[in-house]
Amino acid sequence: MPAPPRRALLLGLAGIGLAAPSLAREVADATGRRIAVPDRVARVLAAGPPAAILLWSLAPEMLAGWPGRGPRPAELAFLPPEAAALPATGRLTGRDNSANLEAVLAQRPDLVLDYGGIGPTHVSLAERVRSQTGLPMLLLDGRLPLIPETYRRLGEILDRAPAAAVRAAAATRILAAATDAAERLRARGRPRVLYVRGPRGQETGLAGSINSEIIEFAGAENVAASGLGGGGLATISAEQVLAWNPDWVIAMDPAFPGFARQDPVWGSLGAVRAGRLALVPALPHGWVDFPPSVNRLLGLAWLPVLFGAAPADGLAETVAELYALLFHRRPEAAQLAPMLRQALPGRA
Repeated sequence: MPAPPRRALLLGLAGIGLAAPSLAREVADATGRRIAVPDRVARVLAAGPPAAILLWSLAPEMLAGWPGRGPRPAELAFLPPEAAALPATGRLTGRDNSANLEAVLAQRPDLVLDYGGIGPTHVSLAERVRSQTGLPMLLLDGRLPLIPETYRRLGEILDRAPAAAVRAAAATRILAAATDAAERLRARGRPRVLYVRGPRGQETGLAGSINSEIIEFAGAENVAASGLGGGGLATISAEQVLAWNPDWVIAMDPAFPGFARQDPVWGSLGAVRAGRLALVPALPHGWVDFPPSVNRLLGLAWLPVLFGAAPADGLAETVAELYALLFHRRPEAAQLAPMLRQALPGRA
């Protein structure tokens, strides 16, 4: 049976009569809305994967379940055993807003958390969830530079201020180092980068897209943003790729590098011929995108090294420490080595 659409889900929640938690205090989310939440929050329903990763990094015991699907075996190898025990709860937001009604109700969350956009559409959904279910829904801004502030805000809401402070401090250090590296790149000439999604590189992020904002934050020029302007995700053609002729191609899909080297269009690019085709590490979550959450801190540690604005020495240790902080499991060197080899062609 197909999953119910978002509107049907929300009406169903109201009809079944989910008991609202006892609300004892007010907090402010990133939109400035003052929202009543329980004095003690024990369980949180993540509206989408970005919120789930944020919450898992700070308070994994509070996560009610994985939106959409649970981690696959390859992803679980980078997570503690508890990650496998959480149910799949479906999604309230994003392209696949297909939350399963029974799974949502079974979790009895104290509040709903969404992390990413905070525009009118997201506020409208949050207000609809609250009015039809009695559950408070908080929105946190997913922009990359705001990660430290987001951690501190969420730490206050969940009574996890000390753990949030540790993560905010780490994020501040990563952001500052990436900013310094970006200044060095601008001084010598920004690399022109094309970030591609999909097995054939048919999709990319434009200016203002949360999916690709990390490219420019790291000091590179997003050629798709320069060529197509602002927006979210966009489909691109072979003609556009040839016209842009980027210095670097960064791919999200592990099938893309093999395709690009055999394809006459992609294979003709100077970047591909010169070996400047890097694969974004994706376990347990992508370092650039997919989903765009706090896992992107790993990308900010990696991209300056890829572009030659920071030394490769120490990257593996930095990455291992971030894994321990964000995912609660420190990877073995043998787990990281193959990812870094593909992420740093000719370097690692």
